[in-house]
Amino acid sequence: MSRRNNGSKRVDGSKVSGFKPRALVARTSNQKKYIRTILSEDICLCHGPAGTGKTHVACGLAVQLLKKKVVEKICIARPIVGVGKDMGYLPGSMQDKIGPYLVPLFDELSYYLELHKIKEMLATEMLSIVPLSMMRGRTFNDSFIILDEAQNATLEELKTLLTRIGSDSKMVLSGDLFQSDLPRIEQGAFRSVIDALRPVEGIGVVALTDVDIVRHPLIAEIAKRITALEKQ
Repeated sequence: MSRRNNGSKRVDGSKVSGFKPRALVARTSNQKKYIRTILSEDICLCHGPAGTGKTHVACGLAVQLLKKKVVEKICIARPIVGVGKDMGYLPGSMQDKIGPYLVPLFDELSYYLELHKIKEMLATEMLSIVPLSMMRGRTFNDSFIILDEAQNATLEELKTLLTRIGSDSKMVLSGDLFQSDLPRIEQGAFRSVIDALRPVEGIGVVALTDVDIVRHPLIAEIAKRITALEKQ
């Protein structure tokens, strides 16, 4: 009698391991440079427009290094700054409050990880949500730390995060220098940090451009034309 397939295991075993059989593949020369920089430096500062793979590459490498046991956990962070109208008060735990802002990061992680693996990692703190406002006093050892939308972080938040990196860790800060949602007077901290840290050994800076947009070919033209409207 044949054994019934209950769907708990794929042929390749990925359902059980939690790691999907997908590898990170650079699609442009600048993405290749981005990957090399993350692997060769302790801290990588990456800036570029929407759709260039900033978050996708960082999450892909984080999962890859976790799977190879190069790091023990992944820490994700994103400034709590909304786009457009505020969603208002969010009830629940800190994770519940921050969760909606981290959806883009979870989307990218889910490309490489099964949902049950993500839940398991959250439960065991192998995947950690890190509020920027609660960073003081922490040290991240054996970790891959990702800050998404870094252009929306203040100078104090960036300084606090950057000085939390510990031994055997990687840190990636990515953002679009031309798409900040902060009040105008508070904008520009990520650009200033990039300029200040560019000469520091162990820190790499990568610039992605319109030619690296891989999400959809229309994005570059949409962004250019809407930016022109905003300047009118």
